[in-house]
Amino acid sequence: MDSVEAETRYALSGDVHIAYQVTGEGPFDLVFVPGFVTHMELQWKMPGFGEFLNLLGRFARLIRFDKRGTGMSDPVSGAPTLETRMDDVRAVMDAAGSRRAAFYGLSEGAAMAILFAATYPERVAALAVRSCSPRTLSAPDFPWGRSPERYRQEMEQALRVYSDREEARRVVRGLGMQTDEEVEAYIELLRYGASPGMLDALYAMNREIDIRSVLPAVRVPTLVMHGADDQIVPVEVGRQTAERLHAARFVELPGVGHLALGDAQSQITDELQGFLTEVWQSGGWDESEPERMLATVLFSDIVDSTSRAIELGDRQWRELLERHHALVRRELLRHRGREIDSVGDGFFASFDGPARAIRCAAAIVDAVKGLGIQVRAGLHTGECEIADGKVAGIAVHTGARVAAQAAPDEVLVSSTVRDLVAGSGLRFSDRGTHPLKGIPGEWRLFAYEGSS
Repeated sequence: MDSVEAETRYALSGDVHIAYQVTGEGPFDLVFVPGFVTHMELQWKMPGFGEFLNLLGRFARLIRFDKRGTGMSDPVSGAPTLETRMDDVRAVMDAAGSRRAAFYGLSEGAAMAILFAATYPERVAALAVRSCSPRTLSAPDFPWGRSPERYRQEMEQALRVYSDREEARRVVRGLGMQTDEEVEAYIELLRYGASPGMLDALYAMNREIDIRSVLPAVRVPTLVMHGADDQIVPVEVGRQTAERLHAARFVELPGVGHLALGDAQSQITDELQGFLTEVWQSGGWDESEPERMLATVLFSDIVDSTSRAIELGDRQWRELLERHHALVRRELLRHRGREIDSVGDGFFASFDGPARAIRCAAAIVDAVKGLGIQVRAGLHTGECEIADGKVAGIAVHTGARVAAQAAPDEVLVSSTVRDLVAGSGLRFSDRGTHPLKGIPGEWRLFAYEGSS
């Protein structure tokens, strides 16, 4: 591969530089969302992988990146959350001049790609994932996940790649690498792609991933590929994931494992090219305003507002409300929230990331204490209908009902919100299950307790 064609560039996401490359000259853009550890330059030297990237570049304009903290991107403290990684991808797309693209998410990158497609449907024309697991650990309703003990053992084993060379070779061969050339190249990729601390942090963050509640919110054409011989993520997980996605196509790849080396790459490329070309030719890249998208909704209101209004009188109460509204709007601006409505003493806002929404709610709770008042706040993440710039639907009603359960000075969130902020350092206490008026079923709620 010519070095000019594979030139590494940098996109600024906040104050972090994200390394990315653009190769190929196909008629549409394809964003490759990687799993685990990458390195923009060294991936070209991986046996078979450089050829795979070349194949992708024959039918698409390929956009790749190293997630923050890995490869050639800026080092950071701790692993990036899925929400932060979405911000980084948008920065890379903007820097690469890509308004709308197909996404290919691999392994852990599949979860982020799915979340991105649900949250920013206007930027995703089609979605393809391989070796996708929407949850990492096992649960009563997800028996295919790993036990905490098995996951800990996998992490300890992976960290031995930083031991002496012979031990590193043994570890990499255990991951499925066969030839000496593959083994040595993969050792270099891991060692140059991430420090021991970052690898440990990535394992800790990936341990908490659970995006199952997001799957039905994906509305773009989707291809789910899964290797029949995948020893890390059972093929049943891929099949179940496809069933929960909206109109997804499932393809089982015979003889393909999790790493998909050698001839497996051509199978993957053929499936990707056929699917994405079909979407392209059917007008799937045409831009249109999305009718539905994933959003986090925040509701807040002043505790005992009626009694305070009577106590203060009309003029003083109006002045207090104006100061309250100014503080709330300041925090919405700081946390990228969008005010949808404000009626009386209550606010309704939406966010494109649940962690930002939680931090905003907590900041509002603290800020208004200086006014001598208390607020309660509730949050929920779900698929929302979009009409005239407003969000509506069952997710909005759910958020309002969660807020109604909150105590004074409390930020209460649904289990969906809690699951989507894995690795963010946000801490919660379990408030048990509750019926929410007018909303089917019992809902498990959590109170925000701060961040670590």
